[in-house]
Amino acid sequence: MDKTAGGWMNGFVGVLIFSGSLPATRVAVMDFDPAFLTVARAATAGILGLALLLIFRQKRPERQGLLSLAIVALGVVVGFPLLTALALKHITSAHSIIFVGLLPLATAIFGVIRGGDRPKPAFWLFSCLGSALVAGFAVTQGVSASPVGDMLMLAAIILCGLGYAEGATLSRKLGGWQVISWALVLSLPVMLALTLITMPPSLESVGNAAWIGLAYVSLFSMLIGFVFWYRGLAQGGIAAVGQLQLLQPFFGLGLAAMLLHEQVSPAMIAVTAAVVLCVVGAKKYAR
Repeated sequence: MDKTAGGWMNGFVGVLIFSGSLPATRVAVMDFDPAFLTVARAATAGILGLALLLIFRQKRPERQGLLSLAIVALGVVVGFPLLTALALKHITSAHSIIFVGLLPLATAIFGVIRGGDRPKPAFWLFSCLGSALVAGFAVTQGVSASPVGDMLMLAAIILCGLGYAEGATLSRKLGGWQVISWALVLSLPVMLALTLITMPPSLESVGNAAWIGLAYVSLFSMLIGFVFWYRGLAQGGIAAVGQLQLLQPFFGLGLAAMLLHEQVSPAMIAVTAAVVLCVVGAKKYAR
């Protein structure tokens, strides 16, 4: 398997894992406060990341890499989890998943700024078309649902795109799992302290579903998914492999319907299908 094919394969596995993040978060915030969920998932993943780094005796990153790791931590360890958890207090996971269609464009833009990618002009046409379809649906559906929830999701997407591009660029030097592990470890002292501060006085009322949701976002969304995702972006190109995120709404909407019994409207399916068609053209001109 060549490097490009390996990048697409790793990226696809990462997207599959991330597809369960919003439904799992939706379940978890039913019993957990969004702030506690954000710091608890980061602290749990940080402890696991630290264990991996110690077991495999990884060298500490150079000083110039610390700023990049801080950006990764801001985008994917703190920013995206917190903002999506807050958003899911106002909107359903099925509605929030539509915003994931904006992630490829955000990732591609930051890939140009931070990663040095140079897609062809036609790439931006297809990428913008897909994003416009998603944004148009959010405007027509989201305003009546919750403007606050939609704005929180939009901010989460911007920070996540930055974290993806920065992490992919850095993973070319450190490796995919090392980048997310070091970013988690960098955040660990603060996340552990905040976990203790925000911990609810009693956990007796927390249901099994919320615990499962917390476990999923801690282990898979916060750590394992990034191992595949950052490796895929580094191998296949940030802008190119980033278009795989257009498949995420399909998987996420299916999970929301099957696991949470949320209503997935025909409009949601139609918009998601139209957006995914744009990935064919975008992929062709990504390099």
